[in-house]
Amino acid sequence: MARPTLSSDSRNDESGSEGEIAYAILDYLLKHPDAKDTLEGIAQWWLLDRWTEQRVVDVQRAVSGLLSKGLIVETCSSGTPPHYGINRRKESEIAEVLKQK
Repeated sequence: MARPTLSSDSRNDESGSEGEIAYAILDYLLKHPDAKDTLEGIAQWWLLDRWTEQRVVDVQRAVSGLLSKGLIVETCSSGTPPHYGINRRKESEIAEVLKQK
């Protein structure tokens, strides 16, 4: 059986399509049936945390790829999470990569 469609919008940009947003709202409401909020509250409290968690996974993959290519470096200090920055030895290579985009 086909999944019911909430929107005819086929856009798929970074913030999500209208249909994806509608499903996320319904998912939140199913988990929190007493929830009620304004448009701003829905965007900030119901959806932003969910997308942030998904984006962290995407960022982690991107950082791993950049580390494996040596384009960024990782700095670790005791008691703090790793920090990432540019590999200064690869600045010209990075500039070329960005020009190709």
